[in-house]
Amino acid sequence: MEHAIVFLDRESVGANVRKPDFPHSYTEYQSTWTPEDIVDRLKDATIALINKVPMRAEVLKQLPKLKLIAVAATGTTWSTRPTAKKNGITVVNIRNYAFNTVPEHVIALMFALRRNLLAYVQDVKNGRWAEVDQFCFFDHPIRDIAGSTMGVVGYGAIGKEVAKRAKCLGMKILPYDVFPQEGLVDLETVLKESDVITLHCPLTPETQNMIGAKEFKMMKPTSILINTARGGLVDEAALAAALKAGTIAGAGFDVLTKEPPKEGNILLDLDMPNFIVTPHVAWASREAMQILADQLIDNIEAFVADKPQNVVV
Repeated sequence: MEHAIVFLDRESVGANVRKPDFPHSYTEYQSTWTPEDIVDRLKDATIALINKVPMRAEVLKQLPKLKLIAVAATGTTWSTRPTAKKNGITVVNIRNYAFNTVPEHVIALMFALRRNLLAYVQDVKNGRWAEVDQFCFFDHPIRDIAGSTMGVVGYGAIGKEVAKRAKCLGMKILPYDVFPQEGLVDLETVLKESDVITLHCPLTPETQNMIGAKEFKMMKPTSILINTARGGLVDEAALAAALKAGTIAGAGFDVLTKEPPKEGNILLDLDMPNFIVTPHVAWASREAMQILADQLIDNIEAFVADKPQNVVV
């Protein structure tokens, strides 16, 4: 059997995607968003490659030839899993590829915020340094990483990699996870005792807005929050209020509740050097994207060989 492979959002993967080692045809589109285009482009496909294309129930029902959806990402919150299963469609995803890039992004945000780098860079650009009589100025607090405490909320593979790097920097680690494992502490302890809190949880009904006004009030006024996981983990309005009120010292986010934020976002309205937002790129080192692209093809080759791996449904 010759499989028909269609990649619906090729522009989302900045790496070489090798040709699968089985008979196939291959078509790619840089982006695809509307249900009509999805159905039209996949009408003859047996394998769909996607990243963030919204594959809903009403779409899947119109694709009787489709046998596999290979997601070029870890998250699959877009999918209607019961419909895929009912229609005999297997869904696979990418795993354990961002073990360097996400932790490095977390550490970069942490250093920038703890040392107030953005504030000092902006002050220098604005001529502040030229105004002082001493050789330097101390307008913004600078705090050491060594000797501080990091709370890791979500102590899976990525959370552990972040913790490993933080330990090398002389930090104490307070890990929290909903799944029992040795050495965990409760979330309240993380909130009250951490100087840096970093989130590495999946977005579920249970974790939606898990950090809100109540939690910010429990945190130290000198603490910072970093989120490179999912935007919905944090109540964005509560975060904006906490930053404006000085309830916490800063935050570094790589994710928002709606991406891209075409209709705006309360966090993007903040003009504060102690808030850093990056456009969901913590995962996107060249090295990590190549691992992802290679695993994407590994996944479809395994499926065709009747040895499916990384199966979600």
